[in-house]
Amino acid sequence: MAAKADHATQRRALAETARRLNALGLNQGSSGNLSVRVADGLLITPSGLPKDELRQADMVTLDRAGKARGRLAPSSEWRFHVDILNERPEANAVLHAHSMFATTLACLRRGIPAFHYMVAVAGGDDIRCAPYATFGTAALSKNALAALKGRKACLLANHGMIVLGASLDDALRLAIEVETLAAMYWRALQIGKPVLLSRPEMARVLKKFETYGKPQSG
Repeated sequence: MAAKADHATQRRALAETARRLNALGLNQGSSGNLSVRVADGLLITPSGLPKDELRQADMVTLDRAGKARGRLAPSSEWRFHVDILNERPEANAVLHAHSMFATTLACLRRGIPAFHYMVAVAGGDDIRCAPYATFGTAALSKNALAALKGRKACLLANHGMIVLGASLDDALRLAIEVETLAAMYWRALQIGKPVLLSRPEMARVLKKFETYGKPQSG
């Protein structure tokens, strides 16, 4: 019964988050995809359906090897969702979007350097851009895993962004932050070359982020 309850709750949350992606302007139409960990594998959005029309019954179940169960086909990007959740036990949700500014930088094959201290929200002193590979392939998954090493977000060359979260809400918040940073960086580049924060400064920021947004003890 617990597994069924977990599935029902997460199906509803996954559909709601997918609809919010489009409403927030982070995604368009049927592009992008999301997944969330469940006891026996993961749930993922289906292939080819507009996100603002998704309902909880449309979500597809995948086991840890990527075998699908459901009336619809899983997202064409199911492979990197499975691989990321298998390799990153601290993550419970994966979000991939073709948001405007992150994708613009990705099409230039540019990551997001330490032009602003909030870059550290993604776990490091930059947000890397993974090399290009055809969508849905093992090569793309391998590139994404490498770009995500020590990070909670990356760009995919000529493609979009991936973010990880402890929950779907956490992943959505990070996606909004990454897109905001991408927009800021893009705008700064229109004027000149942004001044980057040093590695020692970003190390200090990352240390402070260990307690950022957490309740004070005592």
